[in-house]
This record gives sequence, structure tokens and C-alpha cells, in this order.
Amino acid sequence: MPITTPKQKTTQRIKMRIHKGDTVQVITGKDKGKTGEVLRTLPIENRVIVQGVNIRTRHVKPTQEGESGRIVTEEASVHASNVMLYSNNKKIASRVALVVEKDGSKKRRLKKTGELID
Repeated sequence: MPITTPKQKTTQRIKMRIHKGDTVQVITGKDKGKTGEVLRTLPIENRVIVQGVNIRTRHVKPTQEGESGRIVTEEASVHASNVMLYSNNKKIASRVALVVEKDGSKKRRLKKTGELID
């Protein structure tokens, strides 16, 4: 009988086309249709944290004597495949294309609007 090993998590970074500070729209899930700014990217897990999306409530115990416990709400991560870059000018979500400029630099461009992001 073959010996099975537990599934290992990959530690390889995944190239993401969504960066911190981008405006994105959620395309699936309970927060579908919401837009927000990317607060943080997690490239190893291929996830992003978006402002105002996937809100979780956490109960925090008091750390010092005399302090009371509290309830904290915070954004949890969303898989990067569940969000699309959003154009604030045209109010539309779009896929991303990488464009190589004449000087050799790479820019991101929205496919639907042709708008350059970087």
C-alpha cells in the first residue's frame, strides 16, 4: 500500500495583475458587485484584501486587568480570481492586458476601455 503524505502548501509566489491601491469589483460570492480599494495582496496564497468586502467579526479577549473585551470587524481575504479591476471613469470592470512600451517597460491596460493603469 502506498504511503500518502499530507498535501503541502506551495510557497511559490504567484504573479498577480492586481496591486495594492487598485480599485476592484467583486464578481462572485456574497459580496458580488461591491467595489473597493485593494488594501493588501497575498501573492503566495493568490488572495487580496479589499476595503469593505468580506467583513468578519472577531471577539477579542481583554489583555490587561481592568480592560474589557471588544468586538472587532475586519476585512478577510478574497481569492484574486473573484475580483476584476474596475475603471472609475467608465464605471465598468475589465480584464487586464500587459502592454510592453517602446522603451521596454511593462504597463497594465484594461481590455474593455483601453485605459492604462500604471
